[in-house]
Amino acid sequence: MKTKELIAEAVSLPVEERALLVDCLLSSLNTPEQGVDENWVTVAKNRLQELKSGEIKAISSEEVFKKIAAKFQQ
Repeated sequence: MKTKELIAEAVSLPVEERALLVDCLLSSLNTPEQGVDENWVTVAKNRLQELKSGEIKAISSEEVFKKIAAKFQQ
């Protein structure tokens, strides 16, 4: 099957199947190193605990975007 035919067939799939296909293709391009996902879960759990305990405070998305905009306007 040629690439154009494959694309035409893929585009005709239902949205759920196209999403699965895209996910599989993207995963095949950038395979994560072993343990990366587990490390991110640990980081996320630690950050959540820090938020719950009050050790750190959340920053609103508006504030984050203001800081980013200011940084790039320099």
